[in-house]
Amino acid sequence: MAKILIVDDHPLVRAGFSQLIGDTTDLKVCGEAGDMASALKLLDAVTPDLAIIDLSLAGGSGLDLIEHIKARDSGILMLVASMHDESLYAERVLAAGARGYINKQEAQEKIIPAIRQVLSGKVYLSENMTERILDNMASGSDDKHGIKSLSNRELQVFEMIGQGIAPGKMAKQLNLSIKTIETHQAHIKKKLGLTSAHKLTHRAIRWVLEQGQ
Repeated sequence: MAKILIVDDHPLVRAGFSQLIGDTTDLKVCGEAGDMASALKLLDAVTPDLAIIDLSLAGGSGLDLIEHIKARDSGILMLVASMHDESLYAERVLAAGARGYINKQEAQEKIIPAIRQVLSGKVYLSENMTERILDNMASGSDDKHGIKSLSNRELQVFEMIGQGIAPGKMAKQLNLSIKTIETHQAHIKKKLGLTSAHKLTHRAIRWVLEQGQ
């Protein structure tokens, strides 16, 4: 059974998610936290497979928590469940390291399918948000000639960035040094005309979504 950590500052929301998860046969709640500090303390104790995270937390934002968790253990998957506008925050949470975004208004019906989709290695977004991202690409915001200019190894690294794989794990999987991975990342940024690691991550995630991975 996959272990799920619930991080939300509303007890009723945590109880609702816990009940929905408890009704499944393949998922179980391994812990609950109402703020960022409690969530970070729980991580080592419960070692979740996936964390459901709200953007509004006491003692820190959900985005901050996502970045902390990714830095501590890139193997923990994260799904954001929030009342915030998906069009403003979905791509931001993906760039930070989460693998999906669901609006709480849809959570009762869709949280379990969303959890399973993220656990299967895919990104979860609403149909409208996915269409918006792909429409932006089709309108020219994504330079396909730039992607085509990448070498086979650079394309592989680019894809792994979009899948949320940390440089250390990437180096291990590709049997390369971290320095070599960083060199590839620098070459990719230059070829795609990107000026920061954040923009590289954002671009890579969007490309992975376009490929349906």
